[in-house]
Amino acid sequence: MLTVEPVRSRCLVIGTGIAGLQFALLASEYGTVRIATKKESKESNTNYAQGGIAAVLSPLDDFDLHVRDTMIAGAGLCNQEVIEAMVRAAPELIDRLIGYGVQFTRLDQNGELSLGREGGHSRNRIVHAGDMTGRELEKGLVEACSANPQITIDENHMGLDLIKGRDLGYDDADAERVVGCWILDRDTRELRPYLADTVVLATGGCGKVYAYTSNPDSATGDGLAMAYRAGATLANLEFVQFHPTCLYHPDAKSFLISEAVRGEGAWLINSRGERFMERYHPQRELAPRDIVARSIDQEMKIKGAPCVYLDLRHLDRDHVERRFPNLCATCAKFGIDMAGEPVPVVPAAHYMCGGVRVDIEGRSDITGLLAVGEVACTGVHGGNRLASNSLLEALFFAEKAALTAAAMDPYFSESRPPVPPVDPGSPPASSDVAEAMVLEHDWDVVRRVMWDYVGIVRNNARLEIARRRVRAIRATVEQLHRTSLCDADLAELRNISLLAELIILCARSRTESRGLHFTLDHPATDSGEARDTLVGLKTGRRTETDIETGSTRE
Repeated sequence: MLTVEPVRSRCLVIGTGIAGLQFALLASEYGTVRIATKKESKESNTNYAQGGIAAVLSPLDDFDLHVRDTMIAGAGLCNQEVIEAMVRAAPELIDRLIGYGVQFTRLDQNGELSLGREGGHSRNRIVHAGDMTGRELEKGLVEACSANPQITIDENHMGLDLIKGRDLGYDDADAERVVGCWILDRDTRELRPYLADTVVLATGGCGKVYAYTSNPDSATGDGLAMAYRAGATLANLEFVQFHPTCLYHPDAKSFLISEAVRGEGAWLINSRGERFMERYHPQRELAPRDIVARSIDQEMKIKGAPCVYLDLRHLDRDHVERRFPNLCATCAKFGIDMAGEPVPVVPAAHYMCGGVRVDIEGRSDITGLLAVGEVACTGVHGGNRLASNSLLEALFFAEKAALTAAAMDPYFSESRPPVPPVDPGSPPASSDVAEAMVLEHDWDVVRRVMWDYVGIVRNNARLEIARRRVRAIRATVEQLHRTSLCDADLAELRNISLLAELIILCARSRTESRGLHFTLDHPATDSGEARDTLVGLKTGRRTETDIETGSTRE
């Protein structure tokens, strides 16, 4: 029997966005932390976040206003208690980032922070680092983690499936506890168990489920899929946020035009040069994202146009170029003068508001498994995320989860027999890697089906077509998974096809339009449907084809 020695640590973090890195820094005070990330440590949704972090720091603002704005955007599904705690913690969380060396934009030499404004916010409260906030955050946190002797970061290592106590041969009260994860070295294709007292999912979202997305290639829903297969409850997967304004250009891949551009006064105009948002919402360009995205989608369909445009020509050029240097430079690479001509934009899949259901301490409903950041459903975002609340949520729950991990009893205690070398499983008889052509074809089909049938506007007929097509692909993918050598591309396709079906099933079960979920069959919001949509396996041991959805009213 082929065996490999487990990698051991007090905490195992899968993912290196702001949530995972902040958790690691705090948890390192209590023991060793191992971080596995399937790309470079800086490659995450955080790194691509342009806007900033929402925090009440101005005397013209207050906590109650921030809570109210979040609740309104969340369309009746937010947890007010959680939001209030997060909002009140924000100033201290910002101070901690500054202590790590994060350089936020300041108004003057006196050091007052520059506060931007984005859609859905009633006050200026967005702390930012120019128009590259995510990159600055990642830089500061990665450097802090790299300098910490308690933290080890393994790059190009992908989590495949969670490990429970029973998988190690333990038959006791904690047999169902999550105690680790199978990690694939993408370079060597070596599969090794990483074991820990606490496992933290910080894998981000699943934007690559859709054909057009602002997310990096790594956003394939790995943590969501692993948690689901382990038996954890997932919630509200129908609420996929489409960012209204991604650059529309044949050579631009997933380049986001920040919502902060509209916050600075940019207009949305259609192909005829008409400003149209006033027809859809009194806040016009500063309406919540779901409304702006649907309005753009409708305007494109009415006019038969492939895109709409962001117009900054009425704004001062020097101000635009100072405020958005990266955006202006990138647009210039594509031959677009952002300050001097309309910028073509389209909506694209951006953020998963649902996720692994956790409590205010970051705990899933499986002992030993925590989730932070976009992979988690915390009750903050509800049916629609308020702009720049995601980075704040990540920081807040990273701290909560670190305290939770510190208080948990160690699983691998002295009284427990030592873990022997583990058998990663024999390779299939064929010992073949799945054909790249098959993977590429199925990858493209799943993402195109989701874009065409499960996008900004839905109906039951489209959802049923999508369900049948995705289910057929999933059957093929699961067969390949059983008969092919372990491969990162196959693992990612397995995850996005599973998440695609789960999103479809959650969307079918919500018989109303609310927040980010808009269906032509039920265009009104039903007050009786103000509940979470839950999805999980019938038992933790069933195959993924035994999917069910259920609802709770809370």
